[in-house]
Amino acid sequence: MTAAGSILDVIGRTPAVWLDRMTAARGLNGRILAKLDYLNPGFSKKDRAALGIIRMARADGSLQPGQGVVELTSGNMGTGLAIVCRQLGHPFVAVMSRGNSPERAAMMAALGAEVVLVDQAPGSRAGEVSGADLALVEAEAQRLTAERGAFRADQFNHPGNARAHADTTGPELWADSGGSLTAFVDFAGSGGSYAGVIQALKRENPALRGYVLEPEGAAALSGAPVRDPAHPIQGGGYAMADLSLLAGAPVDGYLTVTGDEARSTARALAVEEGIFAGFSAGANVAAALRLLEGPEKGGTIAALICDSGLKYLSTDLWT
Repeated sequence: MTAAGSILDVIGRTPAVWLDRMTAARGLNGRILAKLDYLNPGFSKKDRAALGIIRMARADGSLQPGQGVVELTSGNMGTGLAIVCRQLGHPFVAVMSRGNSPERAAMMAALGAEVVLVDQAPGSRAGEVSGADLALVEAEAQRLTAERGAFRADQFNHPGNARAHADTTGPELWADSGGSLTAFVDFAGSGGSYAGVIQALKRENPALRGYVLEPEGAAALSGAPVRDPAHPIQGGGYAMADLSLLAGAPVDGYLTVTGDEARSTARALAVEEGIFAGFSAGANVAAALRLLEGPEKGGTIAALICDSGLKYLSTDLWT
């Protein structure tokens, strides 16, 4: 293998690992394939979406050479955009809630982004970003986009997000598994990774089942009442009943996970499999383990390791 010409050339094509130690320790019948997207340059799956959105926008002319880019982020999309925009010559402003871990803001700034932090909504808890918090971040992102004449990356709506996962993550998962996958489960943030991956996997195996994962008490996508929108799983689970990227995406079932389940499973991933991942990865693997106990017993389930545990060192995930 020869060296890449740019950091952008090493986004994607991440390794995958069978979590056979975890399944065997729990006496489960079936396998879980973990896609190690925390090994992307920005330590998360969002590098793929960032590159997909910016490349599409440059190609269709909605992003002009040298034009600034603004986006709301929990930190992972902002990190990906900081890398992509700097390499392609676009100033980037990341707008983030103060409820997210400070490691994320520090990393984005180190990569050349201007970081604007937005105070949380009254009553919100640090480390738990709600839909109300996200609405405040969205308002500030809109204001900055207009003020600076910038391009809005708009990860919740731009088709480049889901397309990046349809073109890369999904086909990679199918190849990684040797064509053996029977299910896919994904924690919903923008909905882009679920929508793109399930499109690609259903093309390979129409009988493959896709499950959307939400936090317990905030399962708005499933149609359940929102009882408690606060949870520690940063980067998703915003209790938004409609996500445009999920429109038309096939969903075979909805699952919920508690913050404690996500936390304990992330810790188990580190100890049992040597995978140092974040909250949402813990949520995905917790859901996959539960599926092997029930409707997917004996199957082969794919799950994304969305980001790195390094982004949560100041949170109660590790302390």
